[in-house]
Amino acid sequence: MESINDNNNITEVIIENESNADQLASNNVEASASKVHHRRTSSLQLRKNKVDHDSTPISVIYKPEAETIEVSNIADGSTAIDSTDVPPVSDLNLLLAATYVEDARDGRHSDFKVSERHLKLYHMYQSKWGQIVLYCILFLHLSLALFEKPAVHGLSLKYWITITMEIGIMFFYLFRLIHISVFTPLTRFWSDTKNILIIVFVGLTFLDMVIYIGLVETGHYGIRWSRVLRPLFVVNFPEMRQIRRSFRNLRRTLPDVVNVLFLFFFSLAIFALMAFKLFGDRGLKWVNGRPYFQTYWDSIFDLYVLVTTANNPDIMMPAFDDSIAYVIFFVAFLIICYFIFMNIILAVIYNNYRKHLKNEVKKTVYSKRQQLSKAFEILAVNLGGQRIITRSRFVQFMRFLDSQKNPALINVFWIVLDTDGSHSLEKWEFLKLADLLNVEVSEVVDRRTFIGHYFPSVYYSRPSKFLCRVVRHKLFRVFFDILTLINAVVIGIATPYSTWDDSAEWFFLSFFMMEILLKLYVMGVRRYFKHMWNVFDIVVIGSAFVLGIVEAIIETERKSRLSLDVLLVLRVLRLVKIIGNVSRFKVIVHTISKIVPSLLTYGGVIMVFYYMFAMVGMESFQGLVKFTGYDIDGGSDLFCSNKKLEDSDFWNEHYCNNNFNDVIHAFIVLFELTVVNQWQVIAYGYAAVTNPWARLYFLFFHLICVIIVLNIFTAFVLEVFILEYSASCQGNLESQMEKKIQEMGLSLRRKSQKAATVSEEDLVVSDSDSFDSEDEREGPFNEGESTVDGRITPGASSFYTGYKDISSETDVRFHISKRLKNVEVLLQKMFEKELDVDDLGPHISTLDQDLQDDEYVANQDQSLWGM
Repeated sequence: MESINDNNNITEVIIENESNADQLASNNVEASASKVHHRRTSSLQLRKNKVDHDSTPISVIYKPEAETIEVSNIADGSTAIDSTDVPPVSDLNLLLAATYVEDARDGRHSDFKVSERHLKLYHMYQSKWGQIVLYCILFLHLSLALFEKPAVHGLSLKYWITITMEIGIMFFYLFRLIHISVFTPLTRFWSDTKNILIIVFVGLTFLDMVIYIGLVETGHYGIRWSRVLRPLFVVNFPEMRQIRRSFRNLRRTLPDVVNVLFLFFFSLAIFALMAFKLFGDRGLKWVNGRPYFQTYWDSIFDLYVLVTTANNPDIMMPAFDDSIAYVIFFVAFLIICYFIFMNIILAVIYNNYRKHLKNEVKKTVYSKRQQLSKAFEILAVNLGGQRIITRSRFVQFMRFLDSQKNPALINVFWIVLDTDGSHSLEKWEFLKLADLLNVEVSEVVDRRTFIGHYFPSVYYSRPSKFLCRVVRHKLFRVFFDILTLINAVVIGIATPYSTWDDSAEWFFLSFFMMEILLKLYVMGVRRYFKHMWNVFDIVVIGSAFVLGIVEAIIETERKSRLSLDVLLVLRVLRLVKIIGNVSRFKVIVHTISKIVPSLLTYGGVIMVFYYMFAMVGMESFQGLVKFTGYDIDGGSDLFCSNKKLEDSDFWNEHYCNNNFNDVIHAFIVLFELTVVNQWQVIAYGYAAVTNPWARLYFLFFHLICVIIVLNIFTAFVLEVFILEYSASCQGNLESQMEKKIQEMGLSLRRKSQKAATVSEEDLVVSDSDSFDSEDEREGPFNEGESTVDGRITPGASSFYTGYKDISSETDVRFHISKRLKNVEVLLQKMFEKELDVDDLGPHISTLDQDLQDDEYVANQDQSLWGM
C-alpha cells in the first residue's frame, strides 16, 4: 500500500512487504530529493539492503524543509531517526553551545560572560581576521630591530620613526587587552598572569622610550633595553598557547635539571682545579701562544668547552706532547662529564618533560571535555529520566554551527556519534563531537576529467581505456623510477667539458614531460594536483624544462652558470621521489614529513631566545668587530678593524663576518654557537676585544639554548617520532571516531568492496600518491542504479543505524588524513587513550596544577560545570 501526503511538503510511503520495499523507497527518495534546490549532494539515500522484517510495515518519511529522513515502524509507532515533540533551542543557547563546541574543537579555553553582547565580542576577538592582524603586528614589532640602531645596512631609520611605530603597536596590544577585559569576568581577567605580564611589559616599554628619548636629546648614549622584552609579547598572547605551553614545560622541567647541573658544575670545578694545579706552572702554551690553564677561570671555561667537544683534541695536545700520562686526566674528565653527565641531563630532561607534557595534554583534554559537557547540558532534554540530545536538536545545532554544512553530512555525523544506535546522544557520545569536527571531510565528487566530460567518446574509447590502464599500472611508475636513476648516473659521469650530456638531458626531460602529460590526461588537473609527488614533478621537471629552453636561447650570447647550476640541482632533486616510493623508506620519509610542522612550535621557542640574546649581543658588541675583507693589499682593514684581534684565532680563521653589528649577523652568530663547533673561537674573540668576562654571555647561551632547550627539543622529537612511526607501521593510534568511521566504510582511504557499485562519475577521491589504491571502475553501470539530480547512485534500500557498513547509503566520505592538523591534535593523540571516554577531570581552577598520580579522582565531582 502506498500513500502520499503533500501537505507541508511531507512525502510518506508505507511499505508492507519486502518484495516492493526497495523500489518504493527508491522512487520516494528520487521524487523527494528533486525538491531540494541547488544542493550539491543528496541527503542520506536509502539504498540496497534487505528489510529484515518480513511483514512489518515501515514508514519512510522525507522532510524537504528540514532535509531529514524518518524511518518508522508503523506497528508500534516508534521512530527510528528523529523525535519531533522536543521544542527547538533558542538562538542565544545555540550561540552559547556553538561557542563551547568551537573552542573545544580549536583547543581554546572559554572565558567570557554569558550574554549575547559578550558572546559576540568574544567571537569578534576570536575572528580569523583579528588573529591575522595580531600576527602581523607581532611580526612588525620584532622586525623593528632591522631598522633600529644598529640597523641592517641600507635600512636605517630615525629613532623617532621606529619609536612612533612601537607606540602604535603598544596601543594595539592594549586595545586587544581591553577587548579581552570587556567579555571576560574581571576576577578571571586579573587572575590571568598573561594579562598582567602584557600590562607590565607595555609599561616597561613606555618607560624605556621616555628614558631613551631623554638621553638622546641631551646628547648622551642610550640603550633600548626593552627590546629584550619584545618576544615575550609573542609568548603571552592567548593565540600563542603552543609556545606558551612549551615555555611552561621548560619552566617546570628546570628544577629537575638543576640538581644534575649542580653535580655537573661541581665535577667541572673539581677537574678545573686539578688542571690548574697540574698544568698552570709548567709553562705550556696553546698553538696560538696563549698560556695553558694559566688561571682557574680559564681552566673552567676551557674544560666546559671540552665537554662540548668543540676543542677536542686541541686542548689535550700541549699536555700530551709533554707527557703521555696526562691523557688519563682528559679521558677521565670526558667519561665523567661528557659521556655520563651529559646523557644523564638528556635522560632527566626527557623523563620530566614527558611527565609535564602529559599533564599539559590532560589539562587540554579535560578543558575540551568540560566545554563539550556544558554544551551538552544546554542542548539536552530529559526523556525517560535521562539527559539526551534528540536528533532534531542535533540537526538544529549543527546547522546553526555551520549553515553551509551539507545535510547529508549532518546525518552521517549523527550516525557516527550515535554509537549504541539508541537514536539519541548521551553525554559520553556527545563528548566526541570535537574530535569528529577535526576530521577532514570530503564527499564523493565527479571525477571525470575535462576530456572525459566534454569528449566522452574519445576518453572512454577502447584505445583511451587501454592507455589509462597502462598509466595506472605499477610498472609505469617503476619504469620512470629506473629512468630517473639512469638520468642521475648520466649527470654523475658527465664533466663540465662534455658535449653529449645536453642531448641526453633533453632526452630524459622529454620522457619526464611525457609522464606528466599522460598523468594529466588520465587523472585530470584537479586529481593530479591533489598528489604531493605530482606537484613535486611539476615544479622540478617543469622548471628544468623551462630553464633548459632559456639556456638554449641565451647560449649563443653568453653562458649562464647560475642557470646551469639550478638546472643540475633540479634534475638531481628528482631522486628524492624514488626514495619516497621505496617501501622500506616510505614510512620514515612519511614520518619525517609529518613531524616537521609540529616542530615549528619549538622552533618558535628557540627563536624567542635567539631574539633576546641577539638584542643583548648587539648592545654589548656592536661595532667592535667589522668585516672589510681580507685583501690587505687592496685596502682591507687589519684584524677585523680591531687591533686587539692581532694574531688571534678569530682573525686567522677569518671570522670577521661573525659580528653583532645588526640583527641578521647576530642571528647567524647565534646559529653558529648552536651548532657548537668552533664556538670557543668566537667567544675568545669577543673576550679579547672587551673583557674576559664576556665569555659568560656565550656560556649562558650554550647552557640555555643548547643543553636545555635543544635537549627538550630532542625529547619532543623522540616522543613524536615514536608516536608517528608506530602509527605509520601499526595504525593502532586512531581515535575512537576514526575507528568508527572505518567500520562504517566512510573513510576516504578505504578501498571499495567488490560488491559496491561505483560509477565513473562517483569515484571516491583518494589522497594516495599512486593509482594502486584508487577506486577505478570502467564499463556499464550495474543494475539497480538510479539517477538523482543528474548523479548516479546505487539502488534503493532501507536505512538502519545498526547496519555497520553504510558506505553504499551515502555519498559522504570522511578524509582521515594521516597528517595531523596541528601540534594540539598530535599531543592529544599521545596520551588521550589513557583517559576514560567520559572522564571530565578536576575543577578548572586546579587544571593549572600538575595532575600527578590519580589525585584528580578525588575532586572529580568538582568539575567545571558541576556535573
